[in-house]
Amino acid sequence: MRKLPLIGLTLDAEQPGGYSKLPWYALRQNYFSSVVRAGGLPVALPHEAALAEAYLDEVDGLLVTGGAFDVDPSLYGGGPAHETVTLKEGRTAFELAMVRGALARDMPVLGICGGEQLLAVALGGTLIQHIPDSVADCLPHEQPNPRTEPGHEVAITAGSLLARAAGTLRMAVNSAHHQAVATPGPRALVNAVAPDGVIEGIESPDHRFALGVQWHPEYAVDPKDQAILDAFVAACRDAAAARRAA
Repeated sequence: MRKLPLIGLTLDAEQPGGYSKLPWYALRQNYFSSVVRAGGLPVALPHEAALAEAYLDEVDGLLVTGGAFDVDPSLYGGGPAHETVTLKEGRTAFELAMVRGALARDMPVLGICGGEQLLAVALGGTLIQHIPDSVADCLPHEQPNPRTEPGHEVAITAGSLLARAAGTLRMAVNSAHHQAVATPGPRALVNAVAPDGVIEGIESPDHRFALGVQWHPEYAVDPKDQAILDAFVAACRDAAAARRAA
């Protein structure tokens, strides 16, 4: 019997150039190390949408990572794509299949940055395609300082899953996005906002653990960042135990 909960992490995909002359996958090491610190066993998930259910049969939780691309606006009724939108159709198709399958199984899901936006779309929500064009006097959400430093603070909703996980109602976060959640979905809740009103976190009260955060807690720029990963992995451990007992 496996002692550590198996956590599936979605990869980014790159075209030929740089590391390889062929298409290649990539993911920062701190995604994996933050899961290990939380007591999980991380595994990388190649983009094979047809194998989503087979992957879900094996893992105890799903972590949807960020990346330098956007969700296709056609998937949430967003109209024509803004000129800044960059798509990775294969990755998005795979992640949507994984998230929808995980939610159907009530498997714990954590979405980070673009993963939060993907989770919102899976829950029936919509996105802002380009924050500077939609939010007056917005913060620089693509922060100019290093991602290892905070860019701004967020206010967390009392009583939310995020508040329970982080153990605080205010955090300093890094910021690396030009899009954001516009609406979280019919049953989903907003659990964190930036000072300019941009949504920074969502969650689904209909699931044991379905949480999205717009920042990157794997960088641990705030002392409470790791607590979010800890809570996610703990939920995966509990879900795995319940499944074995069923």
